Amino acid sequence: MAGYSGITAGYLILGDRPCLVETGTSTSAPVVRDALSSLGVGPDDLATVVVTHIHLDHAGGVGDIAAYYPSAEIVVHEKGARHLADPSRLMASAKMVWGDKLDVLFGALTPTDAARIRALGDTGTIDLGGGRTLASHYSPGHAKHHVGLLDSLTGDLYVGDAAGVYLPETGDLRPATPPPDFDLDVALDSIALFSALTPQRLLFSHYGPVEDVPSILERSAEELRVWVDLTRRAHADGMEFDHAVAMVRDRTRERYAALRADDATAERFELLSEAASNVAGIIHWLDRPAR
Repeated sequence: MAGYSGITAGYLILGDRPCLVETGTSTSAPVVRDALSSLGVGPDDLATVVVTHIHLDHAGGVGDIAAYYPSAEIVVHEKGARHLADPSRLMASAKMVWGDKLDVLFGALTPTDAARIRALGDTGTIDLGGGRTLASHYSPGHAKHHVGLLDSLTGDLYVGDAAGVYLPETGDLRPATPPPDFDLDVALDSIALFSALTPQRLLFSHYGPVEDVPSILERSAEELRVWVDLTRRAHADGMEFDHAVAMVRDRTRERYAALRADDATAERFELLSEAASNVAGIIHWLDRPAR
């Protein structure tokens, strides 16, 4: 993504019905296609493509991947399905947020034939063949169209962004709280749900597998509370947005080894979980009438 490696992971589940979890951006779609080809998955072999949610770093390549693999069913939560069939509203919103950086970071999500899209409810099942399944579990808080996916054979849980973003080189974990859907209480409920599923591993879309499940989920919840507490204080003090971002970034800096590493690692970590986006999402939540 955006010229970096190790930003967004796609996971191929091999078996009787091969399944791709996450496509990444549209600009990454040719890379994903070539990787699948190297693993022996041809144009007619992929049975399913499933995304944890429709943000462009996870699902921006759906249209391209659907074209590469014409037999694959596309699976997404029902609140995101229409945006894969007609991405015009999603792309317009992304353009407002990212401006000229949109093409470099994500590219364009192309439409997928609605007949190929299966919309999941709050729970659902994806057939991997041979009695093996992916069970989907609605997990909003990061996004209202977010699901976690539990592999019945391995116990792997694909967590999308609901547990934050993880940098394997340093072991850092940072929240992902972008507008407009972030909700602290709902996000904490999603983390509690993940814990109750007792997965063997967490497979982060950003980035990679983690085996210390209880500790990581505890940290996920702690990170959310820290960022919300600091942002709430800045907001209550009437800080301008840029000053609030600077304060939260400064107060959390010592929590993350990546920000004390080389410039490339720090830049990659900020791209994974941008402080300004996190603070904006928390402020948006704080300003809701119910708050």
